[in-house]
Amino acid sequence: MRISVAVKPNSKKEGVEMLPDGSYLVRVNAPPTENKANKRVIELLSKFLDRPKSSIELTSGLHGKKKVFKID
Repeated sequence: MRISVAVKPNSKKEGVEMLPDGSYLVRVNAPPTENKANKRVIELLSKFLDRPKSSIELTSGLHGKKKVFKID
């Protein structure tokens, strides 16, 4: 399964929200440097989707706010 995610780094509140179009909005308080925000996004998606972190892989959007994740 692949999901589209819009990321808002440096947010005051963290959370995952499913949007009406089927994509997700993930707010993280981590900065978008040194891959910290991407790692935090994976942690939050793992909890939200009830999947292990190892089953979530970033496939595109490493440096952008729009990302695609593959979930096994």
